[in-house]
Amino acid sequence: MKSVEIRRADNAADVAKQAAFEIISAINQALKKQETFNIALTGGTVGILTLQVLGQQEELVDLDLSKVHFWWGDERFVASESAERNANQARQVFLNLIEVPSSNIHEFPSIDQGLDLEKARTSFENELLTAFEGKSPKMDLTILGMGPDGHVASLFPGHHQNSSLIVSEHNSPKPPAQRLSMSMDLINNSDRIIFVVSGIDKAEAISSVHQDTDCELPAAKVAAQGETLWIVDQAAGSAFWSC
Repeated sequence: MKSVEIRRADNAADVAKQAAFEIISAINQALKKQETFNIALTGGTVGILTLQVLGQQEELVDLDLSKVHFWWGDERFVASESAERNANQARQVFLNLIEVPSSNIHEFPSIDQGLDLEKARTSFENELLTAFEGKSPKMDLTILGMGPDGHVASLFPGHHQNSSLIVSEHNSPKPPAQRLSMSMDLINNSDRIIFVVSGIDKAEAISSVHQDTDCELPAAKVAAQGETLWIVDQAAGSAFWSC
């Protein structure tokens, strides 16, 4: 059954702490009844902070991370060693510090792999389908941030979605221009979604998403198959909480 919860946090650190707790709980509960767990990570300041905090949790050692597969909601189409890549930032603060098979880490292609953006999109779609053995790809948990303009992953307001699985963005309003992203359909096929949102610059978008029934921002179109949990700090939710 679909549900939405909006949870208040004190600040970015509290957002990350709450999200880390929820991630560990979700993995722990799922692996009691299924063989693998697929999670899509997010970049951004709060997304990376969440991974850093997650790696510090003692409960992490009790999880069989060999059964967890790590994906990303989106990625900047830049060189493989670029510090701008969400995957590299995630490796630095989290993935390089835990015991997880390299085959469980599914990075988007980089620009130095000899593929243009469209071929990279197709290649990663094929990897996704192969990993799910031809079944409809489905994340057990997707972590999302939200931009001040209400974008999620690399799905921006007013931009056309060109695939039901992986989207290629040629002209991102935020540099770098080229990006790859999970589609809204793939994001919404997740069993559960957790938003991690912090900062006063998100306040207007948060208010619109949760109070305007006609809101057309991408974040307003996100809905997991089960629970969609918004963890929003006091600053980001200031306009919403005051109503």
